Amino acid sequence: MNGVDNGIGGVGDTGRALGDFLRARRGRVAPEDVGLTGGRRRRVRGLRREELAQLAGISVDYYVRLEQGRATQPSAEVLDALATALRLDTAERGHLTTLACARRDPTPRGRVSPQLRRVLASLAHLPAFVTDHRLDVVAWNALGAELMGGLADPGRRDRNNARFLFLDPASRDVHPEWEERAQEAVGQLRVAAGRYPEDVDLAALISELSTHSAEFRRIWSTGEVVMCVAGRKRLCHPLTGPLTLDFETLHVPAAPGETGLVVHVFSAEEDSREAAALARLTAARGLAV
Repeated sequence: MNGVDNGIGGVGDTGRALGDFLRARRGRVAPEDVGLTGGRRRRVRGLRREELAQLAGISVDYYVRLEQGRATQPSAEVLDALATALRLDTAERGHLTTLACARRDPTPRGRVSPQLRRVLASLAHLPAFVTDHRLDVVAWNALGAELMGGLADPGRRDRNNARFLFLDPASRDVHPEWEERAQEAVGQLRVAAGRYPEDVDLAALISELSTHSAEFRRIWSTGEVVMCVAGRKRLCHPLTGPLTLDFETLHVPAAPGETGLVVHVFSAEEDSREAAALARLTAARGLAV
């Protein structure tokens, strides 16, 4: 599959994707952070190619070929040296390794098992939904659908989280911390694009978002990489107002030929304002089972 030429470099072209990622991460590191002198006349944001090559202990020519997609399959030692020099976190190191690996996973198929649907239904008082690697919401429970902007009604919002965030202004009402959610979505799509470069539907989604959203293009250009974790998020619903909820991401192992799904579950501390608000929303919408 050829790269998609839409202003988003490297989608479907693994050599170009590696170069684009290195270039974006290189631009993020301030010279002063790694013991170099910045100077007022620098024309390059972040590190120069020769500076990064020196920090990583590789030749400038070899590094240039990596950025240009002309050198493939760098050794584990080179990747580790580059990751250290670029100050990559765990998720970014994993993505760098994926991009540099000659072997790619085949395009997977998503499948929501009856068992997983029973689990979602049993979490009636906790908002929950399930996404695949393209950020398609493939399953949900009633409270999760309501809190996330009306997933149960395709007329209310797109069931792809990235498309909803970048192409639907209503997403900013649901997500008061829109910028953080947008960065997460782009980072997760970047990870998926590196892992599944032959996924035509994923490439088409990224192309669509690039064409229609300047904000998507802006965030993609940073080389953002994000893995689903746990923490706290702010959401907003017309009935409850702003809510700060804890969330967990539960990874469902993939069967052969299928994509591993991610279950997103929100909760609130017992007797908290948020817990009362979720109970009120459940009762008002008749969502309890």
